[in-house]
Amino acid sequence: MTFRDLVLKTRTVRKFDQSVKIEMATLRELVDLARLAASGANLQPLKYVLSCDAAKNARIQPFVGVGGNPKEGQHATAYIIVLGDKTIRESFGCDHGIAVQNIMLGAAEKGLAGVIVGNVRREELARALEIPPRYEVLLVLALGKPAEKVVLEKVPADGNLRGWWDEQGVRHTPKRSLDDIILPN
Repeated sequence: MTFRDLVLKTRTVRKFDQSVKIEMATLRELVDLARLAASGANLQPLKYVLSCDAAKNARIQPFVGVGGNPKEGQHATAYIIVLGDKTIRESFGCDHGIAVQNIMLGAAEKGLAGVIVGNVRREELARALEIPPRYEVLLVLALGKPAEKVVLEKVPADGNLRGWWDEQGVRHTPKRSLDDIILPN
């Protein structure tokens, strides 16, 4: 598989096959890819909370707005909570974005998928998991075996970028063309 193929395979998925569990060893492998990512001034301020336990997942899920209206049996089977250690740095720039993309690429390579969630009730999640105040909740990744197919589409003439599900449950995601995003000199 080429790198481009891997990028094309790395799609946001909101519906998962809950019968397929993710092992802690797999989550550790994915976070190891994040650990190797670039970091501003090489300070490496990111920390992670991992969950692949159903009871712990149930404590995380209410505070994470995944979207897509997953039904019972379609929720993520693992979560990676990305934290910033404020004793190392007060702001985290784009470190967490770079690290999370490494995780998503690694997940796709393993036949998994996920959604990077910024819609998180951070303070409530930190309390529920007893995360010490020195850590700031930055993002949550919901991960699992995909239970939906995602296809990329051209942006329609009306410019609407909103994705949709068709009658077969296939999720369509419009993407701008290369010429639309590169400005002329």
